[in-house]
Amino acid sequence: MSDYTPAELAGVLRDGLLSFPVTPFTRDLAVDEAALAAHLEWQSGFAIGGLFIAGGTGEGFSLTPQEHRTVTRAAVATVRTGVPVLSSAGGNTAQALALARQAEEAGADGLLLLPPYLTETTQEGLHDHAAAVLRATRLGVILYNRANAVYAADTVTRLAQAHPNLIGFKDGNGDLEQLARVLSANGDRLFYLGGLPTAETFALPLLQLGLSTYSSAMFNFAPEFALEFYRDVRAQDRAAVQRRLTDFVLPYLDIRDRGNGYGVSIVKAGMRAVGRDAGPVRPPLRDLSPAEQERLNTLVATVTAPATAVDA
Repeated sequence: MSDYTPAELAGVLRDGLLSFPVTPFTRDLAVDEAALAAHLEWQSGFAIGGLFIAGGTGEGFSLTPQEHRTVTRAAVATVRTGVPVLSSAGGNTAQALALARQAEEAGADGLLLLPPYLTETTQEGLHDHAAAVLRATRLGVILYNRANAVYAADTVTRLAQAHPNLIGFKDGNGDLEQLARVLSANGDRLFYLGGLPTAETFALPLLQLGLSTYSSAMFNFAPEFALEFYRDVRAQDRAAVQRRLTDFVLPYLDIRDRGNGYGVSIVKAGMRAVGRDAGPVRPPLRDLSPAEQERLNTLVATVTAPATAVDA
């Protein structure tokens, strides 16, 4: 059972850096539970606001329902007290309902509602899909606004008014006009987080729009750098943010943009770069080439040092 009510969870998440841990795989592409536990223990030792298991960076789209249950249970059992664990619900509506229920049974503190599988739909269809999941669980739920799930402001408002356990809106779409409309219509009823790929790139302007936090994939391999970047963003230190963008984030994007799907692959490559190999990615993704890996190793070495967790 979650330690948080939906409102309490929103209060914790809105003012801390968030991250999506990778799911380690063995060489034969099975979930590596021991490596997952070790990674989660390391990640939760830092001052992180919340960890989202089985998300996009965690290759949740490639996990079976049983694996989804396994990684959610592992996170609940491993992550230190005080760091919320959120799981995911995706696929078609029936699958999303099943994943939401099993995540709650596994002890997750909240849920990220991923876009429904494949098909385009109407706002009414999106509303009904999200409403079904919100009714199926007592956990706090965050809408993920991206791909084929772009929620109009009035759709978000209808869901927020009818379902107290809708707590957040994560944007992976980047349409500033849509964001302005959603924030204007819903105000402090929800909290808002950035979810564009390599969210650090957009963190400062989105903070000024009203998105108080974001999800950092690079926290997986460079937690101290990620936390320092977040502190600079929250302090609105433009010079420091620009320096970090120039020195690391933009060269990192140059490598990421060499292949479709590299937004996930490069995170596991970053893990290898710091000596914390989490195994390969699953097809249809592919790992970085040896030359790309070496280029990333050199870049990562400029911002990482032996990591030291903060006192809990």
